[in-house]
Amino acid sequence: MQRTLVIAGVVAAVLLLILANALYIVPIDKQAIVIRFGSAQYTVNATEKSELPNYGAGLHLKVPLFDDVRFYEKRNQGYDLDAAEVIANDQQRLNVDAIARWRVKNPLQFFRAAGSEANGEQQLGLRFTAALRGELGKVSQPDIISGQRATLMQRVRTALQAQMNTLGVEIIDVRIRQADLPEANSQRVYERMKSQLQQKISQYNAEGEGLFASITAEADAQARIIVAEANQQGQRVKGEGDAERSRIFASAYSKDAEFYAFYRSLEAYDKSIKTGTPFVISPDSDFFKYFGSASGN
Repeated sequence: MQRTLVIAGVVAAVLLLILANALYIVPIDKQAIVIRFGSAQYTVNATEKSELPNYGAGLHLKVPLFDDVRFYEKRNQGYDLDAAEVIANDQQRLNVDAIARWRVKNPLQFFRAAGSEANGEQQLGLRFTAALRGELGKVSQPDIISGQRATLMQRVRTALQAQMNTLGVEIIDVRIRQADLPEANSQRVYERMKSQLQQKISQYNAEGEGLFASITAEADAQARIIVAEANQQGQRVKGEGDAERSRIFASAYSKDAEFYAFYRSLEAYDKSIKTGTPFVISPDSDFFKYFGSASGN
């Protein structure tokens, strides 16, 4: 009886082990391939359908001891490329740090070409480096650093996608996180940039001085013209004033010649005789004839 229980227990354990080995679960964020004797039998929850049957995620049954389940990520994954040295079209060297977003689109094709995800990532890294160097080598250093970054990333993604199609991988995006000059080149580039900036400063200073001289000369010429026109206008106005003054004097003289002579003599006295100035005159001088009487007699 005891022996029967032992045998039954062993059989039950074996059955449980076989049953446990026959059941497997594929989560919604995973995809799997069932392999038998090294040959793929069917896919589970695959992103892209293939010639093999495909089943949904969840609990599944496989042949114990004969079937092996290979799991792959269904979500997008990131690949951080180690800093790679790139030679630009102008023969300048750059250390480029880039990242790619990718996913296993066809698990059957990925299994046949790469086998494991680790091997697939290794191939991705090699092809990523080749695509990066190939596309960035077609443009100059300034375009890599800032000028055409978005366009270049699109070209690198296209080139990398063409190389990864055989692996059943989709390249979602490619980004350059940093592009720096090697340490040996930094000082030389800095000195060259400094020299170029100094040349621009000298050019701007020369242009500014030339513009200043031109503006100053033009302003001086305009000032001389304005002064000359003002003097001419002043002389004209003065001439008109003198003419009007003479006309008024003539008109006044014609109305009362005696009063006009008296008024002109008083003006002459005011201008010529200053307070406290002693002088000797003849009493019958014609200049002082109005000292005796208002009529000048």
